[in-house]
Amino acid sequence: MSYLLDMIVSHHDLPVVLLALLLCIVSALSTFAQLQRSFECVVERRLLWLSSAAVTAGGGVWSTHFIAMIAYRSPFALQFDQLLTAVSATIAIGAFGIAFALLRQARGLPLVMLCGAVATLGILGMHLTGMAAIANAMGHRVDHGMIAGAVLVGWVLLSAAFALFLRLEGRQRMILPAAGMVLATVTIHFVAMASATMGQHGGAVAQAGGRSQWLVLWIVAAALLLVALSAVASVLDRFLTDLRGLADATSEGLLITSDDRILDANEQACALLGVDRAALVGTSTAAWFETVARDALRPHRGDATRARIRGSEIEDQLVELTARAIEYRGRAATVIAMRDLTETARAQRAIEHLASHDPLTGLVNRAAFDTALHEAVRADTPFALIAVDLDRFKAVNDLFGHGAGDAILIRVSRILDDCIRPQDLVARIGGDEFVVLQRDIASLDDARRLAGRILSGFAAEMDSTRDPMAVGCSLGVVTFPRDGTDPETLRHNADVALYRAKQDGRGTASFFDDRMDRQARDRRSLEHDLRHAGCRDELQLVYQPLVSTAAGEVVGYEALLRWDHPERGQVPPAIFIPVAEEAGTIMAIGEWALRRACRDASEWAEPLTLAVNVSPVQLRVSTLPMVVRSALADSGLAPGRLELEITETALLRDRDVSLAILREIRALGVRIAMDDFGTGYSSLSNLRHFPFDKIKIDKSFVSAMHEDEAARSIVRAIAGLGKGLNVPVVAEGVENEVQRSMVQAEGCALAQGYLFGRPEAIPARRIQTVVRMRRA
Repeated sequence: MSYLLDMIVSHHDLPVVLLALLLCIVSALSTFAQLQRSFECVVERRLLWLSSAAVTAGGGVWSTHFIAMIAYRSPFALQFDQLLTAVSATIAIGAFGIAFALLRQARGLPLVMLCGAVATLGILGMHLTGMAAIANAMGHRVDHGMIAGAVLVGWVLLSAAFALFLRLEGRQRMILPAAGMVLATVTIHFVAMASATMGQHGGAVAQAGGRSQWLVLWIVAAALLLVALSAVASVLDRFLTDLRGLADATSEGLLITSDDRILDANEQACALLGVDRAALVGTSTAAWFETVARDALRPHRGDATRARIRGSEIEDQLVELTARAIEYRGRAATVIAMRDLTETARAQRAIEHLASHDPLTGLVNRAAFDTALHEAVRADTPFALIAVDLDRFKAVNDLFGHGAGDAILIRVSRILDDCIRPQDLVARIGGDEFVVLQRDIASLDDARRLAGRILSGFAAEMDSTRDPMAVGCSLGVVTFPRDGTDPETLRHNADVALYRAKQDGRGTASFFDDRMDRQARDRRSLEHDLRHAGCRDELQLVYQPLVSTAAGEVVGYEALLRWDHPERGQVPPAIFIPVAEEAGTIMAIGEWALRRACRDASEWAEPLTLAVNVSPVQLRVSTLPMVVRSALADSGLAPGRLELEITETALLRDRDVSLAILREIRALGVRIAMDDFGTGYSSLSNLRHFPFDKIKIDKSFVSAMHEDEAARSIVRAIAGLGKGLNVPVVAEGVENEVQRSMVQAEGCALAQGYLFGRPEAIPARRIQTVVRMRRA
C-alpha cells in the first residue's frame, strides 16, 4: 500500500490526478442517476437511458484512465495510437452496457456479482488496451499478481455498488454506488500502473510539453460536457415527462392555444373531443365547440362557460371551459381547462326531477303542483281543479300487498294522464290521492267532460268483475274563480266536494256548491265541539234493558252513549259517532264510556250483565285489552258480567289483528257478542273463526217480521244457527207484544227494545227495584 501511494505521489502530477478523480466522481454520480431513470421510465425510453448510462460510465472511466496516464511523470513524451484509444473507450462502454442490461433482470446476489464481473472486466480491458495504445513509444512489463488482486477488489466494489443500487432509496441510491464505482476504477488503474515497469523503444522521442496539457484540457472538457449533457437530459426528461404525466393524469382536459390555434393537448382533452393529439394541433379552438362565443375562451374573462362538443356522439354531452393565460415555450398562450359536466348535468336533472315528481308514478308531486296552482291563480285565467281519491285501494293494498298497490297506482296515473290535454297537469299528492289541474277552460262543461272521461277511463281499465285488483275513483271538482280565488280555498273546496262524492256512494263526480261548504263547516264545528264534550260533561250513558223472552226478566243492560249539546240539544249517535271515528276522538270517548259503564254496573245486583259497544277503530288498537283489564280492576266488576259488542264491519280491516285482540279480551273472562248480525260481510266465516258468546239480530229484520215473510225466515235461520252453535240469540228492536211472541216462537232467548223499556240513566236502586218487580 505504501509503495502504491509513493508511486502515485512521486510519479504523478497530483493536480492532474485530482482532476481525473473529480471527473471520475462526477461521471459515476451521473451514471447512477441515469441508471435510476432507466428503472423508473416507461418501457419505450428504457433502452435510451440504459445506453446513456453506459456511455457516461464507460466514457467517465476512459477519461479518468487517460487523464491519469497523462499525469504520469515519464521522462519520455507519451504517444497514443488513435485506433487502440478508440477501441479502449468502446470496450468500457460496451461492458457497462451489458452489465446494466443484466442488472435490470437481477433478482439475486449471483446475477448482481455477474454484473460486477462484467463491469470489472470492461474496466480492465479498457486499461490494458489503453496501455497498449502507448506501446509504440514505450515498452512495459506487468506484475500479473498485483493486477489480479486489483481486479478482485474492483469486482467486489462494483458488485457491492450494484447491490446497494438495487436496495437503497433516495440520494443514497446514487451516492454510495458511485463511491464504489470510483474506488473500483481508481484501484484497478493505479494498481495496474504500479505493477508496470516501463522503458523506451529505440525511436525518436519528443519532450513532454504543452501538447499533453492541451490534451488533458480537451479530454476533461469533452468528458465534462458529456456528463453535463447527460445529467441535464436526465433532469429535463424527468421534469417534462412528469409534467406530461401530470397533465395526462388530471381528470380535466387541457388545451394550450395561441391566436385561436391549438398548440398542444392532454389525453383527457383528446378523449373528450374524440380525436388524437395530432388531429387537434393546429386547428381552431372554436371549431370544436357549439354555442360558445370566441370571446368566452379569452383568458381575461376568467369565468367558466358551458358548451357542447361539435359532432359528439353523446347527445347530451356538456363541458365547462375555463381559460387562463400562461407562457408556453417562450410565448404567451392560453390554457383552456375542459371539465366534463355530462354526468353532473344528468344527476342535477335527476335531482330536480325527483324534487318535483313522484318517484313511483313519475307524476308531478305536491310541491310542484302547489307551485303550478299558484301560477294558475296569478294568471287569472279560468281553470278547473279535480281532486281524485281511489275507492277500495286500501283493501286491495292490504289483500294483495304493497307491490300490487304500487302497480295499481302506476295504472291509475296512466289512466289520468291519458284523459288530459297537453296543457293540463296531473299530480300525485298522497298515498292514493291525485289531483288534476285543467287549464284554460271555457265553462263548467269542460270540467264536466274531463270528469266524465276520467270516470269512463276507470270503468274501462278497472273492471272489478274481471280484475280483483281493480279500484274505482271519486272526484271532487271546483273551478276558478267561481269556487275560490286563492289556492287554499280551491283545495279546501275540492276536498269538500270529494267528501260528498264518497258519501254519495263513491264512483261519482261531485261539483262544489255553497251547500256543501255549509255542511263541511257544520261538520268541522261538530268535530270541534265533540273534542271538548267530555271535559264539559256533555256526554252521558243511558242503559236499555235486555230481557229473557221466556221469563220476562231483565237479565242485563246495554250502555248507550248520548251527547247533550248546549246549543244543538240531543245529537243522535248516528251523527256524532262517525265524526268521532274519523277525527280520532273515539278512542278517548270509548275508554271513558267503558270505565263509566263498568263503575255503574259494579253497583248493580248480580247477576245483571253489562253490554258495551266497541267501535271498529278501537278494535284495531292493540292496547284495547289493557284498557278493558284496567276498567274491570278499577271498578271491581266481575269479568263474566261484562260483554263487548262488535259489528261485522269491525272485522273487515285487519281481520287477523282484530281477531287476535278479541281472543286476548276473551281470555280475561269477558264475553264477546256479534251485533247487528246479518247486515255486514262474511258473517258465517266470522262465526267459524271466532267463538262468539252471543248473536244479536239487527232490528231491521225484527221490525219487518209481521209483514215480511222473508224477514221472518231470516230471523228463523239466525236463531237456528245460534241453536246449532249453542250461542244465545238476541232480537233487537222489539216494540210490541206481537214481535215479542214471534221472536220467542222462532227461538230467540233474549230480546231488547222499547217494549221492555227505553234507554235511561237508571240509578242502581231503581234497577234493583225493576229486578224485584220482574221476579214477582
